[in-house]
Amino acid sequence: MFVAGFPADAFGTNCYVVATAPGEQCVVVDPGIGVVDRLDELLAEHRLQPAAVLLTHGHLDHVFSVAPVCGARGITAYVHPADLELLADPSKGISIDLEQLLGGRLPYTEPDDVAELTDGATMTLAGLEITVDHAPGHTGGSVMFRLPGAGSQWDADQICLSGDVLFAGSIGRTDLPGGSMPAMLTSLRDKVLPLADDTVVLPGHGPRTTIGRERGSNPHLRQVASPDEARPAGSRRGR
Repeated sequence: MFVAGFPADAFGTNCYVVATAPGEQCVVVDPGIGVVDRLDELLAEHRLQPAAVLLTHGHLDHVFSVAPVCGARGITAYVHPADLELLADPSKGISIDLEQLLGGRLPYTEPDDVAELTDGATMTLAGLEITVDHAPGHTGGSVMFRLPGAGSQWDADQICLSGDVLFAGSIGRTDLPGGSMPAMLTSLRDKVLPLADDTVVLPGHGPRTTIGRERGSNPHLRQVASPDEARPAGSRRGR
């Protein structure tokens, strides 16, 4: 397992590449604003060939470079069907202030080849077994991607690319179009809390964390946790 990532030029959005090993095919997760050159350098450095782009949701800062990344290689972009409208027109998911900041016009192109993600499905891409968890709240189509983590630099049982569902110490905002705090709390309870404590979380923004660390300290997880689920890290296993 090989995982590498870097923050995009805008909004600090994390773009990740995941492969079975250097020199193999890979998936690209959330190619945001201004990532193309740096992504090409990373791919060349590790001799990686993208096989697909995975999108945790349809917000502009996560999908801005999806068309050039996919189009240059003739590969498919995967997104949950509830965020297809955002992928077609990301301006529908941003605040009025941000739209004004961008001048009301977005230099964005929708990818040519788009496939839909299914909750609970396990996909085989680039030799990786990737499980999709639909976790709405930040957007209607927000998802997390889970992969076996053995052999990664963290040698964890599982890795979770959480998008803007879960951050270190926080969660994604729910006040943008399509967001819902009740839906987010349900996602945290039903999709995040059941994960094992040693699951390594690679979020859409900010540093990596673990489910155990967040279970014990993240106020949003503590809000929805039962007394048993809120036990200290290391005391609980999950799926």
